Amino acid sequence: MARASVYRARVPPLLGPRPAPAVAVQPTALNGQERAEILAVLNSDRFADKSPAQVWAVCLDEGLYLGSVSTMYRLLRAAGPVRERRAQATHPARVRPELVADGPDQVWSWDITKLKGPVRGLYYDAYVMLDIYSRKNIHWEVHSTENGELAQDFITNCIIANRGVMPATVHSDNGTSMTSKNVAALLADLHIERSLSRPRVSNDNPYSEAAFKTLKYCPAFPGNFTSIYDARVFLGLFFEYYNTEHRHSGIGLYTPGSVHDGTWKYVRDGRQDVLDAAYLAHPERFHRGPPRAPALPATVWINPTPSKIESEGK
Repeated sequence: MARASVYRARVPPLLGPRPAPAVAVQPTALNGQERAEILAVLNSDRFADKSPAQVWAVCLDEGLYLGSVSTMYRLLRAAGPVRERRAQATHPARVRPELVADGPDQVWSWDITKLKGPVRGLYYDAYVMLDIYSRKNIHWEVHSTENGELAQDFITNCIIANRGVMPATVHSDNGTSMTSKNVAALLADLHIERSLSRPRVSNDNPYSEAAFKTLKYCPAFPGNFTSIYDARVFLGLFFEYYNTEHRHSGIGLYTPGSVHDGTWKYVRDGRQDVLDAAYLAHPERFHRGPPRAPALPATVWINPTPSKIESEGK
């Protein structure tokens, strides 16, 4: 509280409450009839979809001066909310992609990431396709640019690398290569459903984004590549390791390659044999009973509905 307020509260006013200040009326202000006439013109069918500046200019060209543009805005604010008076284009809400896979080769996800070149401003484009269920890298390519033609050839090469087996759905973000006519025509000819993320929503393509983070946070990942051939050599080594040796936490710590070809079941049986032997040797060390080798998730999702999350949690 201000010091003056404290003193004012201690000493009661001697002359009673202070009268309300009189409202000063500007002698040049518009009267009620003039304000009503201006509002009638602004809200007329002729000017209902025009801005006050447009109305002011048209009336002035016709030899009529109603008032300044600021006066028109002031009257509109007093009469109601000031907003865009023209008809506005409406766009339908972007569809939230909801994809589910309970096995390999059902949903593929792809994206393009930038790799730094030898000099500032020079980048290489890495095209990477993943299976969202197995997390396997189906195919990758590195080019000096990105466009629809390269993207079309990339998807074709992905199917060839997967021994001709095509997915039911291919998901991607809204990049220019992903939304190109070349890609759309190819997927339509192959009867593959195309799924796109919402603009500026990276969570709609989580598997590709996570794979890029694993790639770029790898201890062996160089900050810059000396040439496009250097980048191709490194990605070849990395994705060979990723598919065959990397134990992925999202798929029970199995390798993406074993999940994709189904051999993970034999790996799980071998893990279970080791765990059973450890339990028989020292059961007192396992307070929660016999340990179980991790299994694969039944389904994987892109943007699961809340009801699905609750049902799987139960």
